[in-house]
Amino acid sequence: GGRWGQGGRGGGRWGEPVVPEKIGGNNRMLQKARQQGTRGKWNKTRQAAQQGMRWSDRAPTRVLETSIEVRPAWAVLEQVNFADLQKMSWIVPEPVEIASFGTVEQFDKMYDRITPKTEKGLQVADPRPPWNATTSEDPVLHKYSETDQSFNVFATDAIMAAIMAAPRSSYSWDVVVTRVGDKLYLDKRDGSAADYMTCNETAHEKGDEDKDGLNSAWSLSHEATRTNAAFTQQVLSGSVGAAKFEKPTHPLAEVGVAEAYTPVGYRYRAWQMGDNVRLLARTQVEAVQKGRDDTDLFVNVHALNETDPKVFNTIDWRQKLETQRGAVLATELKNNSYKLAKWTLQSLLSGADLIKLGYISRLHPRNAERHVILGTQTYKPKEFATQVNLNVPNAWAILKAVIDMCLKLPEGKYLMLKDPNKPLFRLYDVRDGGLDEDDDEDDDDEGEQNEEEDD
Repeated sequence: GGRWGQGGRGGGRWGEPVVPEKIGGNNRMLQKARQQGTRGKWNKTRQAAQQGMRWSDRAPTRVLETSIEVRPAWAVLEQVNFADLQKMSWIVPEPVEIASFGTVEQFDKMYDRITPKTEKGLQVADPRPPWNATTSEDPVLHKYSETDQSFNVFATDAIMAAIMAAPRSSYSWDVVVTRVGDKLYLDKRDGSAADYMTCNETAHEKGDEDKDGLNSAWSLSHEATRTNAAFTQQVLSGSVGAAKFEKPTHPLAEVGVAEAYTPVGYRYRAWQMGDNVRLLARTQVEAVQKGRDDTDLFVNVHALNETDPKVFNTIDWRQKLETQRGAVLATELKNNSYKLAKWTLQSLLSGADLIKLGYISRLHPRNAERHVILGTQTYKPKEFATQVNLNVPNAWAILKAVIDMCLKLPEGKYLMLKDPNKPLFRLYDVRDGGLDEDDDEDDDDEGEQNEEEDD
């Protein structure tokens, strides 16, 4: 606003714009415009002055919600600014594969030949659900925590990637930190934001503010999660040419559970994270394809979403995907920086040979239920990391710093919570006040931080 919080540019001291009685002599056009109050920029200034802002000022920033309600009894132990995290660097030693489970099916190369002109309908997801159990509910990780004392930190690739790419995040998210004896478990809450994809999280343009709106962050998150699940299953060609891991059964078979889940390969890999710190994590790959000399190349499959190009001021994929694919990807990187960084890191963690990105668009911009596949693109994870400007040594340094910080905690349960409106996270002691999910209504909001968008 102006000096006194009211007047715009050129305004009087008390907010009333100063307009000379005569501008340009007897110019009838100007006199008429002055009478009607339609003199372009001046009129915008007058309207804005009534609202206490300059006409060129942006709309107020939306205040976002935390991914879980912070209880009064929780004590803040640490507050870490992302700016400090981005200064660090650490080279991690190569991982060791400890065990592998499952069977992965061949990626159907037909999907590599799809173009916007030969689009293919996206089918409803396979009724078999994906298995994304948190760290402490994974029977393989549990077995090694009980039987192998060389491991003292346990996680999954999704949780690791969320922490490693944290400076790119905009919405709120949280990780449950549990210390038992000399061991550390990094967990997600069931039904929390970690179980859902975001869409346009880091975009400048914002969708609907109403949570139930077609293009609200909450609605887009659910849509992206559905389409990603559907795409990763549709592109598989069945059991012909499938690759079996060391144990072709599901990890749950270790404890006698025989539920049917989507076919995925699980690789349990260990990293030496410093002196006396050894991390064991479950990572995954979704598909396999044949490389040269008939070798198996493991693939991570993900879906990018086009929603409404007019709402988000993005490139129309149907028009530009074939001729300007680089520009399309650059826009996605701007609008989904955190998601793309997490996907890249998960591929590096799992040792995947390739990343397959599917370009999924709404059949009609105003219908979020029906989608089509417009094309796919294939990358090598290390090359893609360079393309999305991901500093991998910095990502490892961030994870190491968080682990080192958490290993100093006494036994108990803690919560690492990304602030929804500032580039930082806080570590809360939740031993008093509890973290009982049955009592916490917010846990069922499935990514509540996506109700509103970030500036």
